[in-house]
Amino acid sequence: MAEELRIFEGNKIRSYYDDEKEHWYFSIIDIISILTESKNPRRYWSDLKIKLADDEGFSQLYEKIVQLKLKASDGKKYATDCTDVETLLRIIQSVPSKKAEPVKQWLAKVGYERMKEMADPTTAIDRARETYKKLGYSEKWIQQRMTGQETRNKLTDYWKDHEISEGEEYAILTNIIHQEWSGLSVKEHKNLKGLKSQNLRDHMSEAELIFTALAELSTRQVAESENAIGMEENKHAAIKGGKVANRARKDFEQTTGQKVVTGDNFLPQSKKPKQIKKKD
Repeated sequence: MAEELRIFEGNKIRSYYDDEKEHWYFSIIDIISILTESKNPRRYWSDLKIKLADDEGFSQLYEKIVQLKLKASDGKKYATDCTDVETLLRIIQSVPSKKAEPVKQWLAKVGYERMKEMADPTTAIDRARETYKKLGYSEKWIQQRMTGQETRNKLTDYWKDHEISEGEEYAILTNIIHQEWSGLSVKEHKNLKGLKSQNLRDHMSEAELIFTALAELSTRQVAESENAIGMEENKHAAIKGGKVANRARKDFEQTTGQKVVTGDNFLPQSKKPKQIKKKD
């Protein structure tokens, strides 16, 4: 099962795809938030749950809901009410919203896209590129982001096969690497850029992405050469890998006179700190 972040009209929807059951599961709260634009979508969903089960006779509702650990705005994972497309369509019917029909069409499209991706995995990459294009990122930035993600995936594949648990342990090792190469923790880097729930890498400059990728590439190669197993050995590899990129960063900054780590971001223009221009 793999977690994915989907985009609907600029809104983020957390989702999981269960390979065994061949089902999409979506965060109900995220869908409710889009439909209602409520300031408290959790309360709305809590009330709607009772109404559906008691008043509207949807007796199987609670059986259709699964709780999956999804990443929240604070970067931590919490148990979240999720359900499949069929149940979501039933829930949407009970929410008076002008966005109900567009959301239904979007859900149908997601299912179709997944079938295409299973037949041809390259379509998943194409979809990610298209999403970034719609958000206004330049072709050069997108290429670097995709290259960095491939490097990241190879590192996490190594961790997975060498006794590292997905979630908290991944986060600990990632933070070590980031601290070593940049001089800041992931949280400090996000604060510098004025980010809250946003993905840090989606607000990095090309240079920040390049040095992040170098740090993670170096970490994997150190880990492979030492056959690092478990947290302690992989922490050691993370420190070494991060330091490789740290030395390269300092040399780059001394030679060019430009800082790699900055507070620049891709937030809307009304927000601070300084925004990086997305278009070439």
